[in-house]
Amino acid sequence: MMNNLGAGADTALQEAAGARLAETAVAAAAGIPSRKLRAFNRGRRPVARARQRAMYLAHVAFGLTLSRVGVCFGRDRTTVRHACALIEDSRDDPRCEFGLSALEAALLAIRSSLSGAPQEASR
Repeated sequence: MMNNLGAGADTALQEAAGARLAETAVAAAAGIPSRKLRAFNRGRRPVARARQRAMYLAHVAFGLTLSRVGVCFGRDRTTVRHACALIEDSRDDPRCEFGLSALEAALLAIRSSLSGAPQEASR
């Protein structure tokens, strides 16, 4: 007998997978272990900044709501909103923009390959 999770559980799993992909991509790019991004405490500045980038990319690349990103990262939606605002502002720096654009493009390509339909950047 097959286990029927239902559409809601399937969507939650897909959203969590998107958040984990964003987290893994940012952690690899920053040279920080993923587990540090998931830590309950804030962590040192590089860890906090990497977590903010991952939350931003989960929101932008996978279309997760701020509340859902918060659930996936163990943070409040207002914390996610603050992180997204900080990262969006940092895109004025060409070096930050280059790195974020590369990560966003990679995540959008993964999203597209999983859904079978091409996705455009929401920026």
